[in-house]
Amino acid sequence: VEGAEEAVEQAAESVGDAVEDVEEAVEGAIEDAIGSCDPLPTVNDGVLTVATGEPVFPPWMGAGEDDFDDPTTGTGYEGALVYALAAELGFESDAVEWVRTGFDEVIAPGSKDWDFNIQQFSITEQRDEVVDFSDGYYQVEQAIIGASDGPAAGATSLDDLRELQIGAAIGTTSLDYAEMVIAPSSQVQVYDDNSAAKAAFDAGQVDAIVFDLPTAYFITAVEIPDASVIGVLPRIPGAPEELGMLFEDGSSLVPCVNLALAELFSNGTIDAIEDEWLNQGGSIPTLSE
Repeated sequence: VEGAEEAVEQAAESVGDAVEDVEEAVEGAIEDAIGSCDPLPTVNDGVLTVATGEPVFPPWMGAGEDDFDDPTTGTGYEGALVYALAAELGFESDAVEWVRTGFDEVIAPGSKDWDFNIQQFSITEQRDEVVDFSDGYYQVEQAIIGASDGPAAGATSLDDLRELQIGAAIGTTSLDYAEMVIAPSSQVQVYDDNSAAKAAFDAGQVDAIVFDLPTAYFITAVEIPDASVIGVLPRIPGAPEELGMLFEDGSSLVPCVNLALAELFSNGTIDAIEDEWLNQGGSIPTLSE
């Protein structure tokens, strides 16, 4: 018994030493990251240059009553996040400069003339081979919208969707989900933007469209009011889909942004921003697989 007690004590000491080593390594990594962020390695000294889409859409940006397509107002989830992040990094709001880009064109190797790009980029292994991402700032759920009295209205599972004509926007993980997870019997209809999706819906060319859940709320409230959110789609097993800010591959700004992002999660800022801009949809059923 005495020998067993000594063995347990020795094992406990070893575990304690290992924990201390890990804690010291983490603290050292944080100190190194902080050191590399003073001064901040931005493309222009004293300025945080942020790229986003053209146009931008609520509830992500330009979500106030009179500021559609204006990211400078800091409205919408991503708009508010950028200014909170800038403040955490030490920038005044007037030191944030905005530039506009497309979506697909920036997911490519090469130098960038902005610090990061934010427009609902899902973090994927394929994209991460040519660009860098921040840690995730939003965990995505996909949703399906359709007419409240249409073919998709009674859907309770993915099987109920497979004989329908499904649509999604080009270059999005919503399109990937529609093609690979729903896998309908007919080819998924692909749209360049929300206006094209609305036109197809109004013309009866599509039974249902896949969007991320916050966009689905906005679309059905503002752009396609004749549609409703039929249901939240089941998550793909494994790692959750997250949105991240996109950086030039190898950017030394990434750890600085990640430290600031972690602080915004820790102090409740991001939860408050999400509550204000994304959680307006109420209870929506989740479809089964």
